[in-house]
Amino acid sequence: MQVIYCGYSNGLLRIVFSRDDVARTRVAPGADPLWELVLSLHLLRRPSLDPVLAGWRGGVREGLRGVAEIRSFAAVNPSHGYFPDFLTPHDGIEGLDAGLDAVRSTPKRRLRRELSLMTSPPPGLPRGEIPALVQLTGVMKRYQDVAITPYLPQIRAAVEADRAHRARTMLDSGAEGLLAGLHPGIQWSDGVLEVSNYPSERELRLDGRGILLVPSFFCCGAAITLVDPTLPPVLVYPVDRLGGLAGRASGEAALAALVGRTRAQVLDVVGDGALTTEVARRLGISPAAASQHTTVLRNAGLILSRRDRNTVRHTLTPLGRALLTPP
Repeated sequence: MQVIYCGYSNGLLRIVFSRDDVARTRVAPGADPLWELVLSLHLLRRPSLDPVLAGWRGGVREGLRGVAEIRSFAAVNPSHGYFPDFLTPHDGIEGLDAGLDAVRSTPKRRLRRELSLMTSPPPGLPRGEIPALVQLTGVMKRYQDVAITPYLPQIRAAVEADRAHRARTMLDSGAEGLLAGLHPGIQWSDGVLEVSNYPSERELRLDGRGILLVPSFFCCGAAITLVDPTLPPVLVYPVDRLGGLAGRASGEAALAALVGRTRAQVLDVVGDGALTTEVARRLGISPAAASQHTTVLRNAGLILSRRDRNTVRHTLTPLGRALLTPP
């Protein structure tokens, strides 16, 4: 795992599993856009020596220059300490629009309860006024357009690489092996998952509900969960960012330098799906050479190959597509 340079805390989160909880442990199908949105704003305002984030940080700050409205999002989402659970609803795993709809639909009682835990609740929101929530989600969407959307191919590539690793671990070692190898700062023993460097001392009992593990590009340092123990349990954990934002400047020449000119061309041909014979014909190489190149790319996790009788069709994996089409 990549070392992420962020501030650490001395607390400990203990998540207590039953046998049913282990069986109901699952990995989210991708990064949760609301968690990425919230956590990225934390990173934007914290000092960091992480070289992978340097270009992203500079680009986002430039893109937000003069956008005074961002202060309303920052006010309800402080970079240190408590931030409300309603900002990261479970619906977010269904996509950004579903997540923002859930934020706008936060019940007044819940909104007031969570905002009362903040040191300085932002004006307007504590009363649960609909226009205030609509304004907040509008600012969140604008922040998304600057800080997340331009970098989605790299974010998805890093998250998809992590999910592929988790899938192999699950197949080889089961759910307990998955939990045991989740992150260097997480320890699994006797049905208890301990997250070190947590902001506070806390115990979360799953009580048969299982847990959703959410890989996150912008989660920094320690894994994190929701404060309210009655909400569906999630654990957001950091993925290795290498190959993510560091590759933003990659273009055709950089890709060719990485995988070789011919294999870069193979990726391009496979973009919309292609048979081995099509790859050979379009690149002017022998079918044997085309098969050799696709085998190397498949073993690297960049393409998928499916046999149908006497033909093999190749398609790009999310990682392969992200390498081929940087923003």
